[in-house]
Amino acid sequence: MKPKSCFMVMAVVMFFVVYKLTKFQQTQEEMVSISHPFDSMVEEDTTEAVKIGYLPQGIIESQSDLELKPLWLTKSSNLQKDDQPRKNLLAMAVGIKQKKNVDDIVNKFFSENFTVILFHYDGNVNDWHDFEWSDSAIHIVANHQTKWWFAKRFMHPDVVSAYDYIFLWDEDLGIDNFHPGRYLKIVESERLDISQPALDPSLSEVHHRITIRRSKGNLHRKVSDSRTRRRCSGTNNGPPCSGFVEGMAPVFSRPAWRCVWHLIQNDLIHGWGIDYKLGYCAQGDRTKRVGVIDSEYVVHQGVKTLGGFSEEQNTFLRRVQTSKGMIIQNQPQKKSVDQSMHRIKVRKQATLELQKFQDRWDRAIKDDENWVDPFQPHEGGSEDQVLAKKT
Repeated sequence: MKPKSCFMVMAVVMFFVVYKLTKFQQTQEEMVSISHPFDSMVEEDTTEAVKIGYLPQGIIESQSDLELKPLWLTKSSNLQKDDQPRKNLLAMAVGIKQKKNVDDIVNKFFSENFTVILFHYDGNVNDWHDFEWSDSAIHIVANHQTKWWFAKRFMHPDVVSAYDYIFLWDEDLGIDNFHPGRYLKIVESERLDISQPALDPSLSEVHHRITIRRSKGNLHRKVSDSRTRRRCSGTNNGPPCSGFVEGMAPVFSRPAWRCVWHLIQNDLIHGWGIDYKLGYCAQGDRTKRVGVIDSEYVVHQGVKTLGGFSEEQNTFLRRVQTSKGMIIQNQPQKKSVDQSMHRIKVRKQATLELQKFQDRWDRAIKDDENWVDPFQPHEGGSEDQVLAKKT
């Protein structure tokens, strides 16, 4: 055989061998990712050296926090240095009409050494200064924006990395039966990355049965109920049957929030659809790392402040007031036609955003050839979205 022909035969053989080895390695990696889908889910190492321009490594400060600093040192500020550092964060979008309710929430969280940031969607900050805690809270103002809009812009993971847990709550939550310290002890002992307090079913506006409080036990992770629109029975382990919390009172661990922040779409400010995908940000199996805390529960009043109050909301408040003898603060006396129209527009926009979010999710799955659903393969499509009755 001529040398040239021998060389060509050897090249073909080598190419075939390399091709087979590469194919085998790729197949093995795919099998491992399917059989152990959560092995790579570790908290991002933010201490890794990163070159920033021509700065020396020792001067680079890659993280921040939301702690207030004095303009000059005083005796009191020196004493504050010895205080226990604040390890958890409460963030809420608030309006002055819910002032009393927000005061109750903030006082309870400040007593547990939380950092508190209030996003004022109605432009009114001055009327909060009569509270003693007002100067200790952080106030950010932007008219007619949602908590998801605020969170995307002011709660980057590197900014809130000092906090172990992040409470991103609505303002219309009754907390007579909720204690932040006891809540976090349960969350930590159960190793939950994403959680929420259960809802008192007799007083709350409920959208998903999994959020309803159970009278026995500290928490639950799933619900079994064949009466729901999406049957929660048998082997159905997807949202909203398990691995699910709703958007009114979520609590995130630090690594979970790093993922959730990237899940929030910059232009979809109502956040509809996000709750169905939060389980992908749990640092492991969402059926184990996502849960609803029953022993520390809240009342979801269902106040619709964006766009004004609706007639539906008036009916809900009257039902609660009549059945329980409660006095609901700031109940509107007259129905405004303009406010009703605004509520309709808000709901329409939120519904459009829900569809956009699902379309983006489906497109992202299609475009990412290397993405493997760590949960049930059939859960990624549009069937996974059930329009919650939110507003």
